[in-house]
Amino acid sequence: MDSVIDIDNNALDFIKQHGGVVTVRFSPKHGCCGGLTNVAVAETNSPSDATLYQRHRYQNITLFIDPALAYQGLNVEVEGLWKLRHLYINGLPLQLRHTDKQQR
Repeated sequence: MDSVIDIDNNALDFIKQHGGVVTVRFSPKHGCCGGLTNVAVAETNSPSDATLYQRHRYQNITLFIDPALAYQGLNVEVEGLWKLRHLYINGLPLQLRHTDKQQR
């Protein structure tokens, strides 16, 4: 699992308590002035279209991960207290795979 994505032990327990499935994907975030960026998120549910994700089994959980986020040195961790606990992605900046060949 180290090479796909690392999952911290507390996050692993959290995932198991919430059904044993985690999806790691990009989520579009809109800026105040029309900007847009994709942020990596981890959610305790199955993706709506599993064919778009790599599927892995690890320590009795099922991981669905966007192929662009796999092997990036990222970590799934958990933060917050009580009902406000949630998963988040931590790690190195993503290595972008640009397809834009236009010179600037």
